[in-house]
Amino acid sequence: MALQVGIIGLPNSGKTTIFNALTRAGAAVAGYPFTTVDPNYGVTPVPDHRLERVAMAAGCRRVVPAELRVVDIAGLVEGAHRGEGLGNRFLAHIREVDAIAHAVRCFEAPDVAHVRAELDPRRDISMVNAELMLADLETVARRKERIGKAARSGDKEKARELEVLLKVEKGLDEEIPVRSQDLGPEERDMLAGLFLLTAKPVLYVANLGEEQLDEDGRLLNEVRRIAEAEGAEMVAFCAKLESEIEELDPDEVRDFLEAYGIEKMGLEEFTRRCYSLLGLITFFTTESGECRAWPLARGSTAVQAAGKIHTDMERGFIRAEVIGWEDFLSYGSFHAARERGAVRIEGRDYQVQDGDVVLFRFH
Repeated sequence: MALQVGIIGLPNSGKTTIFNALTRAGAAVAGYPFTTVDPNYGVTPVPDHRLERVAMAAGCRRVVPAELRVVDIAGLVEGAHRGEGLGNRFLAHIREVDAIAHAVRCFEAPDVAHVRAELDPRRDISMVNAELMLADLETVARRKERIGKAARSGDKEKARELEVLLKVEKGLDEEIPVRSQDLGPEERDMLAGLFLLTAKPVLYVANLGEEQLDEDGRLLNEVRRIAEAEGAEMVAFCAKLESEIEELDPDEVRDFLEAYGIEKMGLEEFTRRCYSLLGLITFFTTESGECRAWPLARGSTAVQAAGKIHTDMERGFIRAEVIGWEDFLSYGSFHAARERGAVRIEGRDYQVQDGDVVLFRFH
């Protein structure tokens, strides 16, 4: 399955509005909790200023951006780790995603219910994070019980795993999410099969009201401080307003943005941050009049990149012809770049770099 980011948060924090603005899926939105029960799935294009330029240089008529898979997950309530609300289903859906976008309500709206009487981003974030950590503590406890006997009877591998579990448990007891704990690569590999919720990278999304766009207010600063303290990513925008912008004709967008003093779409920044959070890079192909951007896990090899396009290309891989996107712009085609000696010939183990333009040769 492709890597995907899950949008989580308290009920009525704007998760589904963000999802709809990204994917134009038209999922139901209402001013009361649990409008979303089953998760909504969709894809959104990843903005990339390089794509159009590569396409223009190559004379491609069709341009296909990379896509990000997004999941809109039901709102969490206090006690979710015990099954309150949609707790068990909610937590199971989070386990399936690779990164988390945590929507935090900063907007005032009397007609949209809030689980508490007043807006308090720190309390809301703490409530969600506490439920995720409590769920992780239960997962760790179950695993400790399962391997405890073997660990005590001399199984060195299980004894080492138990040591790591105790370390993680101590951190969770101190309210430190797994992603922020001092764990080495080997220790994180040991935990991978547990799908711990707080091990997933997180992007905090401050969902603002229209009146907050031109101010650096208390609620936004609270979210910013929490993200900085955790070493997490953060983005801020008005989901309701940007969802309305997404419905406009392209020639109307600029006037709308100027009217609200918006320099850059928050949804675009959200998508870019999520893409980075998932550890993805982009490579380009320019075959058959089509310029396409492909998402790829950082550190992937040329043969793995070929498999993103088609399994036959992976199985029959011969070589990759590679040129950086900026160099490609100056030549305009593989043929021209090849004649000038600017194209590199790479084997199956070459690690594809962000912005590579690649031509695969295969049986």
